[in-house]
Amino acid sequence: MNPDLSLFDLTGKVAIVTGSWRGLGRAMAEGLARAGAKVVISGRSAAEVQSTAAELAAAGWEVVGIAFDATQREDCQRLVDTTVEHFGRLDVMVANHGGGAYQAALEFDDESWDRVIEVNLTGAFYCCQIAARQMVAQGEGGSIIVTSSTASTVGFDGLLAYGAAKGGVDQMVRQMALEWGPHNIRANAINPGYTTHRPRGPGYDPESAAEQAINRMTPLGRSGKPEEFAGAAIFLASGASSFVTGVCLAVDGGYIAR
Repeated sequence: MNPDLSLFDLTGKVAIVTGSWRGLGRAMAEGLARAGAKVVISGRSAAEVQSTAAELAAAGWEVVGIAFDATQREDCQRLVDTTVEHFGRLDVMVANHGGGAYQAALEFDDESWDRVIEVNLTGAFYCCQIAARQMVAQGEGGSIIVTSSTASTVGFDGLLAYGAAKGGVDQMVRQMALEWGPHNIRANAINPGYTTHRPRGPGYDPESAAEQAINRMTPLGRSGKPEEFAGAAIFLASGASSFVTGVCLAVDGGYIAR
């Protein structure tokens, strides 16, 4: 029996991907566009958002860029409202934005704690809740996807607030799956492990001692490439996962399997 690959077709669907002007977000946005979706590129930097949107549009996909600040509820509302004004509907919300602060737990300061929780957990909640309200109003269901982290599952030195925030994200998607299931809205998380995209600090160097140590701890023996997260996003956004909700999907080369 041949698999029905049309299950992965997103033609006619509209997706927002936050934090999508670079890295994993851009890879997921491009993957959704390749699968047929109309995609909103979004993030804090208006110039970078518009540049990425222009590049993807030039490749032939239906894409628009909208700058916003995920920590501001009114900005999240504007993101969804503008998307609906432009494309007529919203079917998929990928809350991918985030960031951490590296500090020892005994030294973690209040300002850093508040900022990490605000960006990673509160901002994700704003986007998901506002998107879900739009989906409920449409009456046709939808898919909510939040980028979490393996830091929600295992400990990493210096990532106290980030791990706590992403642990909250994992529980949040379970709760949203429970409450929004009657509206046919599915809520899931993608939990990335180490990747070759490093937004801060030293860039990716496969020959460095740190990278070699990561490789030894990863059953597949390497870090993930951004494009390897597109498949998970397409799966969770599409009809291929029509009976999948409340799941936290580790995309980590087996790192947390140890």
